[in-house]
Amino acid sequence: MSRPYYQSQDLKKFKNISDWSPELGAKFFEYYNSVFEEGALSAREKSLIALAVAHTVQCPYCIDAYTQDGLQRGIERNEMMEAVHVAAAIRGGASLVHGVQMMEVYDKRSM
Repeated sequence: MSRPYYQSQDLKKFKNISDWSPELGAKFFEYYNSVFEEGALSAREKSLIALAVAHTVQCPYCIDAYTQDGLQRGIERNEMMEAVHVAAAIRGGASLVHGVQMMEVYDKRSM
């Protein structure tokens, strides 16, 4: 049986991305960690946003990480699913709004 491409245990290795480029890795993690600190948005709100974005960019590691993070922050499953639906609506809308471009090109070329 072949091994699936994405392995959940690989998420624990995320910190290792600094191994081959310590300076850039340190800068990234400094930025990343500061983004998720309490600010105008709570850490809970940021976790929901991260979960929604994770679904939009289709990152299984991020989905795993921010589902777990949300659970630790007391985020309920209905809140998580609602955040995923918000992401899906935006993603779907972004695809559909590009239809305006198609309609304009069609109208110009078919005249």
